[in-house]
Amino acid sequence: MTNPSDLLKSLRQITQAIDLYSKHLLKETGLTSPQLLVLHAVNAQGREKPTDIAKTVNLSQGTITSIVDRLARAGLVARERSAEDKRVIEVVVTEAGRARLKNAPEPLQQNFLSAFNALAEWEKTLLVSSVQRIAAMMHADGLDAAPILEIGDLAPEEARGPDA
Repeated sequence: MTNPSDLLKSLRQITQAIDLYSKHLLKETGLTSPQLLVLHAVNAQGREKPTDIAKTVNLSQGTITSIVDRLARAGLVARERSAEDKRVIEVVVTEAGRARLKNAPEPLQQNFLSAFNALAEWEKTLLVSSVQRIAAMMHADGLDAAPILEIGDLAPEEARGPDA
């Protein structure tokens, strides 16, 4: 018989690994995982509306607004009016933002991506469905979450400001 403690132990190990990598990202870039993910997404498109960023990184519009606010205060992105429709605001990466991205590690653990991509398609499907089932069992399937490995607050409140 399978012991649920084994599953919970593995979940705790995953949480610890995510925490360690998130701390590594913060140390290397000065950015949280969601901030880095948004910066990557905008940089890939050149310029993007906040609603499109939210769809790309799978976060709520409110979360994107606070992340873009923080990136703008740091001088890494700017908000500009669309050339086609002056009512529309788009986010663009600044030179400082591109410089920060240049040497930044990937927001996802590269070893995880490599190992996952090497799996057969049926194994990928099985893993995804199993973890989604676990999320549902923990009533976490409705939480706002981006496809990044990140948990918790990594910097003191005074260093992070009010909106991570």
